[in-house]
Amino acid sequence: MNTSPGVAAAKWFPLLEHSTQEVFEIMLGSKLEPATPEPVTGVEFTAMVGLAGSLCGVLTVRCGQQSANLIASTMLNLPPAQASEHAWDALGEVANMVAGNFKNKIDGVSDKCLLSVPTVITGAGYSFHALADAAPLELWFRFQGGLLQVTLEIQD
Repeated sequence: MNTSPGVAAAKWFPLLEHSTQEVFEIMLGSKLEPATPEPVTGVEFTAMVGLAGSLCGVLTVRCGQQSANLIASTMLNLPPAQASEHAWDALGEVANMVAGNFKNKIDGVSDKCLLSVPTVITGAGYSFHALADAAPLELWFRFQGGLLQVTLEIQD
């Protein structure tokens, strides 16, 4: 893409926000509330989806274990006690849907950009760093009370 990072951020931030909201409303029947950044404590889940082609980068969805379990419970219509074993798959699928929805909203990108299979990592006290050229686009939400971070890092 021949778009400067500043222009991309200004244009893409609302598209990323709208894409995330749409996925949660359609797939989970839930509205996301805006939130401010704060540290995630305890066990974290980070789902990553790579973008390759006319748009290259990585989209991540990050949350705590309770939120990941709640996403799985809501998505699969399971009691929370039975949903924890599905948290990885559910969060990976949410990240995949947000990335796909986002790329489809950018003119001329949909057919020229492929998505990777989602990868989900869990643990406590880890950091994630992508080798992107520009500062990441970060969104913070509350999903049924739990903190959720959506980040898009683009390689020019």
